[in-house]
Amino acid sequence: MSLETSIECVLFDLDGTLIDTAPDFIKVVNQLLEEHDKPPIQPELIYQTVSDGARALVKLAFDITDEHEEFPQLNNRLLEMYYEQLKRTEAFFYPSMSELLNNLDASEIAWGIVTNKPEKYSKLLLSKLGVMGKCKSLVCPEHVTNRKPHPEPILLACQQLGRDIDRTVYIGDHIRDIQAAKNADVIAIAAAYGYLSANTNVEEWGADFILRSAEQIKSLLNLLKFA
Repeated sequence: MSLETSIECVLFDLDGTLIDTAPDFIKVVNQLLEEHDKPPIQPELIYQTVSDGARALVKLAFDITDEHEEFPQLNNRLLEMYYEQLKRTEAFFYPSMSELLNNLDASEIAWGIVTNKPEKYSKLLLSKLGVMGKCKSLVCPEHVTNRKPHPEPILLACQQLGRDIDRTVYIGDHIRDIQAAKNADVIAIAAAYGYLSANTNVEEWGADFILRSAEQIKSLLNLLKFA
């Protein structure tokens, strides 16, 4: 089914926007805690921290800073466990997202992923979920000099997809995603259904639009029509 929109390029953040990756992190964080004879932590706390990356999860789980002498070892171990977990991933597309990607392809609307997740994990995850071959632009930290919120990753994705910024949207669940979109001068859409901390006020991010559920994306895109 095609989309009736003037948008020509849709870019997604990965964790907490396109795919719910928290189940894998919940498993490996608590496995790591078990290895160190520590009790598990509540899934809700992990959900609220996933978008801040593995380092933040280690700090959360062990109540330490990244200057702690054991931090590098714990962080490396978590990443090692996470990579193994991705081979049997429990992550899944948010509701309607897989259908949306098919709609974008059918409408010849370019789409890509701009993430702060390192390439080796992003590629394995997308391969396991069957979309790596369809993704024409995957921009990870290794591909740029500056990470989000710098505009470079979004601009690189537009360049790879051959699309101008004026009819591009970027969807993300973190304030840095909205800042990156604004800095790149593309339409900024906040995924308020993603991994938000308890005290987050999405309205303060300055997004052009706010989505309360992934199912709202298609309707929003169809509303975006230009002369």
